[in-house]
Amino acid sequence: MKLTNSHIKGILCIIAAAFGFSLMTFFIRLSGDLPTMQKAFFRNAFAAIITIVLLIKSKEKFHIKKESWGDLAFRCFFGTSGLICNFYAIDRLGIADANMLNKLSPFFAILLSIPLLKEVPTKLDIIATVIAFIGALFIIKPGGNLSVFPALVGLYGGFGAGVAYAFVRRLGRKGERTPIIVLCFSLFSCMVTAPFLIFDFHPMSVKQLLCLILAGVFASVGQFGITSAYKFAPAKEISVFDYTQVIFAALLGIIFLKETPGILSIIGYVIIIGMAFIRWNHSMKHSDSK
Repeated sequence: MKLTNSHIKGILCIIAAAFGFSLMTFFIRLSGDLPTMQKAFFRNAFAAIITIVLLIKSKEKFHIKKESWGDLAFRCFFGTSGLICNFYAIDRLGIADANMLNKLSPFFAILLSIPLLKEVPTKLDIIATVIAFIGALFIIKPGGNLSVFPALVGLYGGFGAGVAYAFVRRLGRKGERTPIIVLCFSLFSCMVTAPFLIFDFHPMSVKQLLCLILAGVFASVGQFGITSAYKFAPAKEISVFDYTQVIFAALLGIIFLKETPGILSIIGYVIIIGMAFIRWNHSMKHSDSK
């Protein structure tokens, strides 16, 4: 595959998104023992504010294409449920492990590509998906105890993200604007999580509030980056660069949180990222031969 200007933009956007999301998870962890729903609400509230400001300054304002409503609804539902599960996992696992489970989303997207995008996966895609989930078992470490539960919740977080980004791709094909997609997701997430604040609101210190503000800011960087990336280029051609998020998260965890991934987790990382790279490399060679 020859790198076009769109591909370069897509790669840069997806790396920026990976860096933004890794900092989001870092600040979510730093915000302490606040309820998951409270963290999710404030993270999305600040992201919504940023997006509203951008839309007010745009020419089309808040206009949504009529054909986008259905895809937006599914993107919001699966994106919100995946985000809540990801936050739950971040608080109970190492941030590198939580990020890695979330990065199974491209493999879930393969399974959903047939009904949503009318794309039939190759034999390599199917084999890579199976091996990647074996890699996930090294991170989850199933042993029949309650400590497995946060990892399984984190696994659903990856599933939710995979479904959500498949719908982002569909919306991109329909020409829907990035700020609209981000705003709808942020507002929907706030609506879902707001009722929980009424019954289980925990007062926040200045440090905790600042951490959640920064989480929202960097989440916006991640959302705009990933949404723009998949509008510039197909996921199969650039998604491998999304795995830089795990590297960023691992470095943040090691340097600032004193979290060192265990050997089984590292084996899982190598398997999953390895399968992602093999799929990407095969896809590029296949594109070159056409």
